[in-house]
Amino acid sequence: MAEREGKGWREDVGGRGGKGYVWKRLEGKGAGKEGGRMDHVHGTMGGMDEQAVNRQREEQRDDVRHRLAVWWEVSARDLPWRFGRTTPWGVLVSEVMSQQTQMSRVVPYWTAWMNQWPDARSLAAAAKADVIAAWGRLGYPRRALRLQECAQVVASQYDDVLPRTYDELTALPGIGDYTASAVMSFAFGERIAVIDTNIRRVLSRVFVGEESLGGAASRAERELAWELLPQDAAQSVVWNESVMELGAVVCTAKAPLCESCPIRECCLFLQRGLPGLGLKRTRPRQRFAGTDRMVRGLVMQALRDRRAELLADAGAAAGMGAAASEGGVAQPVLRVVLDADAVRALWKDENQLDRCVASLDEDGLIEMLPDRSIMLPE
Repeated sequence: MAEREGKGWREDVGGRGGKGYVWKRLEGKGAGKEGGRMDHVHGTMGGMDEQAVNRQREEQRDDVRHRLAVWWEVSARDLPWRFGRTTPWGVLVSEVMSQQTQMSRVVPYWTAWMNQWPDARSLAAAAKADVIAAWGRLGYPRRALRLQECAQVVASQYDDVLPRTYDELTALPGIGDYTASAVMSFAFGERIAVIDTNIRRVLSRVFVGEESLGGAASRAERELAWELLPQDAAQSVVWNESVMELGAVVCTAKAPLCESCPIRECCLFLQRGLPGLGLKRTRPRQRFAGTDRMVRGLVMQALRDRRAELLADAGAAAGMGAAASEGGVAQPVLRVVLDADAVRALWKDENQLDRCVASLDEDGLIEMLPDRSIMLPE
């Protein structure tokens, strides 16, 4: 095992395939202001038996957990689905909406969505056009229909009660490993490792001293996440929440706020000088302008805009009818159609536009009519 020294800490460097990481608090010249810095040692320590190493490792992990728990208590963002203020279904909706979407964008959509469809049964019965329109600009609108399919299963097979087990959750439409784990932890308080991009980044930096390079979580990353998870279920929930939050607002991908980090004294990545900072993608980011995804978005936005116009007209008509009679009038069922000329005007490249319209139809997000006009599904 190699050994490096410098600035009040010592790093014993072993391979990444071992079973644990140990920190040593070093005193003396160059030590941190809080009485020394935490260092990581992978494997065993000279002069200490395995039992002593394991005991010290657990004590020092408890220190990291405590620091993060205290930080979480005072610094966690006040999101409407946190702190027991929504149902398990509301937590699931927040997790689906938050995939590949910033939390700040999700909040208003989640709030409006839950006001309109507070449970699985109400969403299951909603018109597809309303569901797609309510998804708005969250991106990847297929998620909206998958969420409705999930709601239909929960309503019909589970009597509108979200199942609690991993196998049942992952069997629901559109629910994968991450979402199932997050719901089990954040909604039901179960002990389970939640592994997303933010958590992987924090754990890799703090305990391995390297960047997490994206892609699917590796076996080593999953093992580390489970190894660090507190045994107590309630503490494991706080751990998952706090590590994820740290990755979202402090230990960010390109510009981590190390001076504000509650566990900076424990971070091997910081001690090594942030090697390879920002190396998270295994392939270059694809440009957005001119892509099929952008063109699909233009088509969907045009349909949402048309729906908004129809709703405004229907509202005005209902207002006039209500003025003429005490009972008012029922809101008509909207048929949201964009004629062929309006579709053609959306994008200059006809072939690309046709391809994108066809893919939206295949995904069930629109319906193509014989005259080449399109509509939101009813």
